[in-house]
Amino acid sequence: FSAEQEAHALRKAMKGFGTDEDAIIEILTKLNISQRQQVLITYKSSIGRDLIDDLKSELSGNFERVIVGMMTPTTIYDVHELRRAMKGAGTDEGCLIEILASRTNEEIRLINENYKCQYGCTLEEDIVSDTSSLFRRVLVSLATGNRDEGTYVDEALAQQDAQCLYEAGEKKWGTDEAKFMTILCARNRYHLLRVFDAYRGIANKDITDSIKSEMSGDLEDALLAVVKCVRNKPAYFAERLYKSMKGLGTDDNTLIRVMVSRSEIDMLDIRREFLTMYGKSLHSFIKGDCSGDYRKVLLRLCGG
Repeated sequence: FSAEQEAHALRKAMKGFGTDEDAIIEILTKLNISQRQQVLITYKSSIGRDLIDDLKSELSGNFERVIVGMMTPTTIYDVHELRRAMKGAGTDEGCLIEILASRTNEEIRLINENYKCQYGCTLEEDIVSDTSSLFRRVLVSLATGNRDEGTYVDEALAQQDAQCLYEAGEKKWGTDEAKFMTILCARNRYHLLRVFDAYRGIANKDITDSIKSEMSGDLEDALLAVVKCVRNKPAYFAERLYKSMKGLGTDDNTLIRVMVSRSEIDMLDIRREFLTMYGKSLHSFIKGDCSGDYRKVLLRLCGG
């Protein structure tokens, strides 16, 4: 890998009349995120221009968004997406839920630091001003990145938590949502898997079915996302991708974000889950749903 070589190849693809989109896709999809960052720096030092500015002026639409996303460091990309979800017209609750429910404590810590640096206010302040009621509390809780990340399972506590969830939902008239939040947003993954098993034994139904029947709207979506990420993160992302493409029209925001942000983390697992869950490959779904350079670059990212 030579950053110098790739930088000049990119300049060549954009210089003069017309842009060689295929060359840009070819160069950027064969590099990983840290190599792309080196190319970014080298481009500026050896060509004296800003690569992102050049890409933006040469490309457009969803294709441009994918390429610029690929050139953005992972944490900063999450930060930009969270901000866009709150500061655009209306709130993109799905984006807030997806990022905050699926990132690790360390990832959340970096997001918080960079958010403050970029925007001069905290992520929490923006969440509080942009959302309300229990949904706000769940997001604030997830945004503290304070989940226990150990592996210890206290069998007695797991039983107690399961009973507590049952009593907060199925067993009573009205739901004590705060109880769900406290347990689902704080306990470690292994403990929660045990709680879900115990819950099924007590309530005779799956925890997700209880959440669906007891809650609604954004709060329901947020708690379901937490449960799904605890159980199987790649399957959660496979479902996000499926829903972004099925039916009429495409939710490009979600499609782009998941493809860009997971391409070097768990894309191969996501592809496997997608095939298992929907009986069709992610590749064929993208192929049928997108077109042009946008489709080309997504299919390359799909390669993992």
